[in-house]
Amino acid sequence: MPSALLSVSDKKGIVELARGLASRGFTLVSTGGTAQVLSAAGLQVTSVAEVTGFPEMLDGRVKTLHPAIHAGVLARRDRPDDLAAIESQGIGLIDVVVVNLYPFEKAAGNAETPFEALVEEIDVGGPSLVRAAAKNFRHTLVVVDPADYARVLAALDETPTLAFRFEMARKAFAATAAFDAMVVRSLGRFVAGDTQLTRRPADHEPDSYDFSIEKIQQLRYGENPHQRATWYRAPGLDAGAAPNWGFGHATLLQGKDLSFTNLLDLDAAARIVREFDAPAAAVIKHTNPCGVAIGSTMAEAYVRAREADRLSSFGGIVALNGVLDIATAQAITSTKIDCVIAPAVADEAREILKRKSNMRVVIADFTAATSGALELRSILGALLVQERDDVVEARTVWTLGTLPEGFRVVSQRPPTTDEWGALRFSWQVCAHVKSNSVVFAGPEQTLAVGAGQMSRVDAVRVAVMTTRAPHGLVGSVAATDGFFPFRDGVDAVAAAGATAVIHPGGSLRDEEVIAAADEHGLAMVFTGRRHFRH
Repeated sequence: MPSALLSVSDKKGIVELARGLASRGFTLVSTGGTAQVLSAAGLQVTSVAEVTGFPEMLDGRVKTLHPAIHAGVLARRDRPDDLAAIESQGIGLIDVVVVNLYPFEKAAGNAETPFEALVEEIDVGGPSLVRAAAKNFRHTLVVVDPADYARVLAALDETPTLAFRFEMARKAFAATAAFDAMVVRSLGRFVAGDTQLTRRPADHEPDSYDFSIEKIQQLRYGENPHQRATWYRAPGLDAGAAPNWGFGHATLLQGKDLSFTNLLDLDAAARIVREFDAPAAAVIKHTNPCGVAIGSTMAEAYVRAREADRLSSFGGIVALNGVLDIATAQAITSTKIDCVIAPAVADEAREILKRKSNMRVVIADFTAATSGALELRSILGALLVQERDDVVEARTVWTLGTLPEGFRVVSQRPPTTDEWGALRFSWQVCAHVKSNSVVFAGPEQTLAVGAGQMSRVDAVRVAVMTTRAPHGLVGSVAATDGFFPFRDGVDAVAAAGATAVIHPGGSLRDEEVIAAADEHGLAMVFTGRRHFRH
């Protein structure tokens, strides 16, 4: 009878797979916890200890590390000498190996996990089995992903093709490589003293990063049709992030496949709305916002964001920071939108969205706060690594008496209560607009966005030129991602109609800049914190 070895940390679907294997004539061999689950389900299971004649020991550290297991996995069926060798030792063949590894990622993602507990989550026998089976893929079918269980059973109903076996082997090697890379990354967070290991400071930069990336799909092309492009799932560089967090685990609910530029725009939109606790929406074109707004409902937030620049919003990319409900679906489908992303979509809203069958609708978990988040960016022949720039200073309400650390009012006139709300809102948006940028806003809606200019004065001019606000920018506030190097930027902001402005400060000409604000009666706030986005 053919034999299958099952030893899994993630028990999802394992009983159904085991039943399928048993019904196809396989003898089931298993280890501790997996064997218990299968036995409890009424399946006949042979323990690994029965095969090896050796008990599990060292709290389960040694289970499958035995010639009676590995020889059965590695024996080449087309080599008579291999078959004679295992027969002489009374070793049986193992035809299928089903293994997934210890949940090291979960333990490593918890900053409170002590080193000793983390080490116990380093799998030894599992990767050894996986690599052995993958090496002998022509004869031993290896399975590491529960998502493949149904395909495996279907393949066994026929004769598994070489292509299928090779696919499973490559996936297996990728799994062990990713696991090892995760271990290397995690152990790099510790430093050894004379007698114990302690965590390094949170700002420690390791000497190397080891990781693998997993292909999600081939894209039609990159930014331009002559460029090849592929979408990959990135390594878990966000400490504490949920396992399925971000665009590596996005689901396309409807519409055509996502393009390279769709993904860039969706990312830009998602970064903005995740800054807000209130229902928030952003409409993006070419990675910059046409409009951003908050509201009492998601539908209200979306309509405000769209109406901030209805002309530019046509054919745009939308992100929402909450459930896409019926009212929001009705509003979105009332005009042309190319893509929309949300953490969830209400069942009732899905029927409405189907009316725009070409509109891409994406579900992804991107709103949860994460700590220690790192980002990678490629330059010619190198990679840059940095912390993600979240606007953490805007996570509390601003008033004159409760300003974030480093903030100070530098003008003669402090902001009013309404201006404080608008300044906070514009500052949250401005951090996600390409530099140099100036964002004009009210407390709940952008009114004009001047993005990506070589001079801050030109950014103001672009904003004034493109505003669709019915009454222009009179009474608005302005935020800019870097300091004003000269007073001309402040003069331009005042001429546009703004009554308050927020920026980092720190220019050699700060005194001139502050004097200009006082001349115009502007309230001016220095943050001491810059938010460039290149």
